[in-house]
Amino acid sequence: MSTTVQVRQRGTLTLPADLRTKYNIKTGDIFNLVDLDGVFVLSLMTPMVPEIAHEIERLRIEAGFSIEEMLQTLREQRAQYNTENYNDGDESA
Repeated sequence: MSTTVQVRQRGTLTLPADLRTKYNIKTGDIFNLVDLDGVFVLSLMTPMVPEIAHEIERLRIEAGFSIEEMLQTLREQRAQYNTENYNDGDESA
């Protein structure tokens, strides 16, 4: 598919409505622009944080952990990691 777009004031491009509908593009969506020696490639940036957060929450519920239990386990693991990686044998640290 090929379409023509025009650069407007302040560098704005308007994507044709049929493409916005086809790819479910909404106001505020973010794109990555790659310049391949004068050939521009736009790719929609998919926000991963909400998807990852949803998956973590699903797994937490499935495993039967409360948020408090999960946070406590994370604190313990962080303390163990810090001890193993940053403690140089000085017990006062």
